[in-house]
Amino acid sequence: MAQKSKLSRRKFIQNSSYAAGGIIGGGLLGSLGGFLGKEIFGHKTATTSTTQTKSVADESYNHAFMYFTNPATFEVLKSAIERIYPEDENGPGATGLGVHFFIDHQLAGAYGQNAREYMQGPFAPGSNFQGYQSPLKRHQVFDVGLDALQTYSQKQYKKDFPDITDEQKDTTLKAFAEDKVQLKGVTSKTFFSMLRALTLEGVYSDPLYGGNRNMQGWKMKKYPGSQMAYIQQIESKKFQSIKPQSLNKHFNHS
Repeated sequence: MAQKSKLSRRKFIQNSSYAAGGIIGGGLLGSLGGFLGKEIFGHKTATTSTTQTKSVADESYNHAFMYFTNPATFEVLKSAIERIYPEDENGPGATGLGVHFFIDHQLAGAYGQNAREYMQGPFAPGSNFQGYQSPLKRHQVFDVGLDALQTYSQKQYKKDFPDITDEQKDTTLKAFAEDKVQLKGVTSKTFFSMLRALTLEGVYSDPLYGGNRNMQGWKMKKYPGSQMAYIQQIESKKFQSIKPQSLNKHFNHS
């Protein structure tokens, strides 16, 4: 009787893992575990080394413009996110991972339009614990913030933001992060916080959403991605290295 109970329990666990593969295996990464940058932005915490120069089949499924229409603004975005998550010996940076397309798509969708949030006034200044308090929707925050990065760069260095040095870009972004730049309708700190958060989300999201090109973000963390189940690995006492898998594969086989 005990043997029968034991087998039934194991079978139940295995069947449950098939049904709830998205819960057990992930989907989007729950904890980002820090962010990369140099000096003011910290360092990568990659667990394995990859080489961007290797020829790898492009598995990016959603690289198309949905929000940005001004190429100059898009270049400002690319330059900013590359300083937040730059390329180094561990692997590609934000632009190499296609994060700029991820952000473009987010701003064009429900996130950028604040579609599920109450957006009526009054808009009193919020505390540090209340999140951003502004009449601007997120896509408008990015419009204002990216334009301000360009204006600040031209005022301080007489050059467009993409054309200044990496050190000057870091100094500029630090000024925004420390709320030293005046923006209309929102604080520069709020804009930088959103920019940083979306950059990291784009690095570690499923490639289906535009970022994490070729699943390199996952590979640097040895994260398996969206596995359907872990039947073969669930009882192992050793770390199991699993080839990452995107949601796109599940959709193509459904």
